[in-house]
Amino acid sequence: MASDRTFDVVLFGATGFTGGLAADYLAKHAGSARWAIAGRSLAKLSAVRERARSLGGAPPEMIEADVADPASLAKMAAQTRVVMTTVGPYVRYGEPLVRACVAAGTDYVDITGEPAFVADIITKHDAAAREARVRIVPCCGFDSIPHDLGAQFAVEQLPANEAISLRAFVRAGGGVSGGTWHSAIGAFSNVSETSGAVRTIVESVPLRDKRSVEMLPMAMHREAIVNAWGVPMPTIDPAIVLRSARQIDAYGPSFRYGHFAKVKKLATALAGIAAIGAIAGLARNETARAKLLELRSPGDGPTEEQRRRGFFEVDFLGESASGKRTRVLVAGGEPGYHETSKMISESALCLALDRDALPPRYGVLTTAAAMGPILRNRLIRAGMRFEVRS
Repeated sequence: MASDRTFDVVLFGATGFTGGLAADYLAKHAGSARWAIAGRSLAKLSAVRERARSLGGAPPEMIEADVADPASLAKMAAQTRVVMTTVGPYVRYGEPLVRACVAAGTDYVDITGEPAFVADIITKHDAAAREARVRIVPCCGFDSIPHDLGAQFAVEQLPANEAISLRAFVRAGGGVSGGTWHSAIGAFSNVSETSGAVRTIVESVPLRDKRSVEMLPMAMHREAIVNAWGVPMPTIDPAIVLRSARQIDAYGPSFRYGHFAKVKKLATALAGIAAIGAIAGLARNETARAKLLELRSPGDGPTEEQRRRGFFEVDFLGESASGKRTRVLVAGGEPGYHETSKMISESALCLALDRDALPPRYGVLTTAAAMGPILRNRLIRAGMRFEVRS
């Protein structure tokens, strides 16, 4: 990594809903880091810049860049140590920026939850990023930091060199943005492609020393310890956790993981399953899919009051082969926007400012493999909770 870059961090997509929140976060918390904002419209970026000034931070520089203009992406990537991007859906707009970052020797973070995109950049850029000693780290928002770093934290509480079984139970409240909605509908529209992408995310990391990494049976069940039903969650998060387990030998000789929504009432669980099934079915029909996409625009997001009331909790139950058990809680505020803008910002700052302390891993990495406890400590200082409960 060149030491003479103009910036430590460039935020691409600063004029969008989540990008604007990330810009506000950086204005308050970037400290001495040199950062800039980037997007298609300098006029819109000027408004973000002035808001950052009003929040007490040094006004960031502005960079004009467009996903449809590869030269502008290359120029942007060459100016900074890290690019953080909130421009989605990533399966449509993300890959050219990853390509530019690998070519420029620039680290990269995003907030995608799209398996097809992550699988695509693994296939196209993982080997080149490893050779260039670049860290490409997708899923640096609610997808999938609480689950990925939480699973790593739980593993740390259990004996080393033993087989581990771990389950996560997720409960959250908050609004859904237009960007998240569009990404979800895209994933539902092609289930076979999504399933193949998940396999690529997990299995593209070879296992060494006869280790095994696999999913636990994903069936709805009642869990007395958390006093709730566990409902399998069709998200990217379990694939990311399993990729971490393959990338980090400390997860033990055998690691099994299950990922569930935490639902108090059986009727609510069944209704949720039915609703997801209905949306997935409609998403496979071109006309119905278009109608679903019209329900929310990509730039829409929850109100400030909705974000203020939001929350998330991830309850991890772990057990080792010798019978040692642990229970770990990861919790924070409204997950989709308030906490996601914090998580991607701290991820970018971690890669830019803490790089000498990071593990010497490169390529397309998970947050646990790329930054692990160093990022976790940043997030704790920023207000997220990582707690051992028993």
